[in-house]
Amino acid sequence: LAKCLRRLGIISMVEAKQITCSRCICDTTLPGITFDDGGVCNFCHVHDKLDRAFPQGEKGKHILENAVLRVKRAGRGKKYDCIVGVSGGRDSTYLLYLLKQWGLRPLAIHFNDGFGNPVAGENMARATEKLGIDFRTITSDWRESKDLKIAFLKSSTPDIEQATDVGIGAALYGAAVKERVRYIFIGLSFRTEGISPLEWNYLDGRYLKDVHGRFGSVPLRPWRPDDPGFHLDLPQMIYYAIWRRIKVIPAYYYYDYVREDAEKILTDELGWIYPGAHYYDDLYQALMTYYFRVKFNMDRRKFNYPALVRSGKMTRKTAPKNISGGCVIEDPEVIDLCIKRLGLSKEEFEKFLTHK
Repeated sequence: LAKCLRRLGIISMVEAKQITCSRCICDTTLPGITFDDGGVCNFCHVHDKLDRAFPQGEKGKHILENAVLRVKRAGRGKKYDCIVGVSGGRDSTYLLYLLKQWGLRPLAIHFNDGFGNPVAGENMARATEKLGIDFRTITSDWRESKDLKIAFLKSSTPDIEQATDVGIGAALYGAAVKERVRYIFIGLSFRTEGISPLEWNYLDGRYLKDVHGRFGSVPLRPWRPDDPGFHLDLPQMIYYAIWRRIKVIPAYYYYDYVREDAEKILTDELGWIYPGAHYYDDLYQALMTYYFRVKFNMDRRKFNYPALVRSGKMTRKTAPKNISGGCVIEDPEVIDLCIKRLGLSKEEFEKFLTHK
């Protein structure tokens, strides 16, 4: 009966407290989780599909080498042959290092929406200078950025970083148009970051506009191909991906990226400094992590750690068994700073925190 109920997605409250994936450490506190007859969760099955679609090892190396050759050919006669997004964190800084090792000529783009960590800012400046890579910061219109963040707080949805995520993507495409570049490199990987439930993180430009239309008060600037602002929904994606033929290359999908090894190289060769926590290249992550945990009982560690277990970078034995309580990133002083920067009082923020 229990197997039938699991197949139907019907899990009792008693079961929900007890079931943990037999392969990773995902459990029934994750929304949308289901298990097969062997007790393996659906997130593991999605991981396996992605693993087959984006292989590593010799196959992945071959795919990456061919991609690098295509980028070089397309970039002949141009100042840059690719765009790369950087934040000053470990993952994006190491990608910058790799692109230089592969003989590419990237333009490093950082999207600034007013919450950058000064340590991460220094990391970007040092790394690009030592690597001899041109670096450009694209700063959002503060009125728009602030209004969007408050609109998402008012909406009581868990996607309060939506504006930054859309803004980063739009900034990279805009820079590619401006420089007539056809390739963008990004430093994300399902093998290290994990697979988030859609109920916890839904990235969509049309969704952003809908929330802003309901709860925002500052009009968004019109879209321009080389200055897209916060516009990145279907019409813009058709323009960038089909009309301009811009392709995004997720390098870590094919490259066996080991964070500990990368950190040693970055520290020794580029003077990179750890910002204090994963995701802490953006100070708003402190407020966001606290908001997730207190309001929605969400914790990204619940899908970050299982990804490391699936990828063999952490064992089920060493993985934290009970992920609960505050995270190191939830610095009260930084949270207060973010609240003030948004022009809110603590009382106003508390209302957003408790409002359903």
